Amino acid sequence: VQLQASGGGLVQAGGSLRLSCAASGFDFKYYPIAWFRQAPGKEREGVSCISASSETTYYSDSVKGRFTISRDNTKNQAYLQMNSLQPEDTAIYYCAEDSGCPLPNYSGTYVYTGVFGTWGQGTLVTVSS
Repeated sequence: VQLQASGGGLVQAGGSLRLSCAASGFDFKYYPIAWFRQAPGKEREGVSCISASSETTYYSDSVKGRFTISRDNTKNQAYLQMNSLQPEDTAIYYCAEDSGCPLPNYSGTYVYTGVFGTWGQGTLVTVSS
């Protein structure tokens, strides 16, 4: 099982980036896919999740209205479009499969409950002020 995030980089505040997640080694179309991030000195934070069929999406309060998650099951790829980036979005971003997504209006801590526990190296997003 492999999930490799890419597309990170350095961007000014207010800018945009699109992250990609390439998956292999499992039947991608049956699994929810999540994006987590980890800022220096902080715990990993779940920011978004999309159901297997793309019917349901979840966003943490910190990114709601600015980030958009999507997936293409024909390509085994997921994406995270990040707009209006702020310095507090600076982190390493990881994609992962999960067993389910939080409800769209869930405002608590998003805890990973996936099966494979595969995170890959992540992709670094740095937002300058």
